[in-house]
Amino acid sequence: MSQDTLTRQQTVWAAIAAAIFLMSLGWLGIAITNGAMLAFAIGWPVLQVVGYAGSLKRARGDTAHYLFKAQVMLNIIVVALLIALIVRAS
Repeated sequence: MSQDTLTRQQTVWAAIAAAIFLMSLGWLGIAITNGAMLAFAIGWPVLQVVGYAGSLKRARGDTAHYLFKAQVMLNIIVVALLIALIVRAS
């Protein structure tokens, strides 16, 4: 029997990852407009694609796997550091 549907946990982790990725693309747009932190804004989505692809490959497509969760948590830490940097700068 093949499993075609995602579990609730897989859906939640995939949605969090997608939201963080969209946030990084939004930050890229802001950085291009303002010309600030451009290297970070370009590198972050690229590193996300490489990280998510690698962790999904090793987890065999399971978004509830510990490798994928670790990748999402690392990107949440990046978001927290970015927020702290913006708060500190203003």
